[in-house]
Amino acid sequence: MSYSPIVLSPEVQAALEGRRPIVALETSVIAQGLPQPANREAAARMEAAVRAAGAVPALVGVIKGVIRVGLTPEDLDRLARGEGVVKVARRDLPAAVALSETGGTTVSAVLHVCTMTGIAVLATGGIGGVHPGGVDVSEDLAALAATSAVVVCSGAKSILDLEATVERLESWGVVLAGFGVDELPAFYTASSGLPVQRRVDSPAEAARLFRAARSLGLPGALLLAVPPPDPVAADEVAAIVAAAERDAADVRGSARTPALLAAAGRLSAGRLIAANLALLERNAAVAAEVAHALGG
Repeated sequence: MSYSPIVLSPEVQAALEGRRPIVALETSVIAQGLPQPANREAAARMEAAVRAAGAVPALVGVIKGVIRVGLTPEDLDRLARGEGVVKVARRDLPAAVALSETGGTTVSAVLHVCTMTGIAVLATGGIGGVHPGGVDVSEDLAALAATSAVVVCSGAKSILDLEATVERLESWGVVLAGFGVDELPAFYTASSGLPVQRRVDSPAEAARLFRAARSLGLPGALLLAVPPPDPVAADEVAAIVAAAERDAADVRGSARTPALLAAAGRLSAGRLIAANLALLERNAAVAAEVAHALGG
């Protein structure tokens, strides 16, 4: 009997077999991206938004070396507490499984799990990308180029070099579409000044674009950028991010993004955390509508 480190919850398994719409959800935002209790609230709001749109939410996490698609409340509580919980990108999946680790998954890890399970739609807050200076580059970008899924987000995180991130996406063949907008949202803010490649004005249009890419056999995700419902002024965000950069100046590697986001949330007196929760909920709802339009 073959062994698989991926275990589907009964609800997700039944949804796949019945071709019901499913939305995969990353959990690094719960384990590393938001402080308590906002992280647990994020999970509840994302799951509720997906269910309200008639789809099945599938939070993806690693629990004691098992990649679970569809988490229990106990699983979520363990990730939210953060004790002994690691950040799991795609490259970290083998070690997480082999060493029986518990971790929150990034976009790159969830995209790989989507490929293995047949789930076509993923929702997140903001993707990773190119950090200022161009040395630190998120594995999200390589995963987006290599996998075929719809990733609903609010652009890339505001702490990144957005222009360099967009250039990398374009050179790697990732289709960047704005959901009702002509410019890329900048996570907390509604506009970055950077044009998207295509604009779609409905979940049905997004589904048609994704189906066309699949029918042509093209690799690469459809990155669907949704403006945040509770945007923060760009100059305010820029000032907070600059202060966060100073605060986390000595942090490097995979810990840098969580440290910057934590500092930004703290320095904004919770304003950015509230905006983050709102966009996570909105993106989950849009993702569920796209999953419906794709027919499950």
